[in-house]
Amino acid sequence: MTPITRSTLRLASCLLLMLGLSACSTLAPRDPVRIDLVGMEPVPGQGLEMRFMVKLRVQNPNDTAIRYNGIALDLDINNQPLASGVSDQAGEIPRFSEALVSVPVTISAFSAMRQAWGLANSHDTGRQPGVPYTVRGKLGGGFWNTVRFNEAGLLNLPEPATVY
Repeated sequence: MTPITRSTLRLASCLLLMLGLSACSTLAPRDPVRIDLVGMEPVPGQGLEMRFMVKLRVQNPNDTAIRYNGIALDLDINNQPLASGVSDQAGEIPRFSEALVSVPVTISAFSAMRQAWGLANSHDTGRQPGVPYTVRGKLGGGFWNTVRFNEAGLLNLPEPATVY
């Protein structure tokens, strides 16, 4: 090899090593985002399905902004799947900030019947003061920047009216 080729090869190797090390520094762990279910508004559906626009408050506790291009969402009520949806919306949640995100979801007739049956049975037994829910999904950001979330809580149901 000629001296020029060796020095070029060394320079290229050093550049690749520095590039690899700097790429690893961008993979620092992020704090998980916090998702709160803010509301559900009905929207027109087809046939026996029900459709809702689910509104989520997404809080970013990190010191870098979260850019997303697409959202996927699954909603479980009483440990049973209830609704799912996707949206191709794009946006950004600034560092140490929050944003409202809306995702259209679909509830099949079968899921609605299963939920009604489960709620009726759990309310008769009086086992729990509320109904557990779970919201799972992701804010799509490509291979390295997708942010997954999983939040759970308890929905308090109103007590049935007593007839005197």
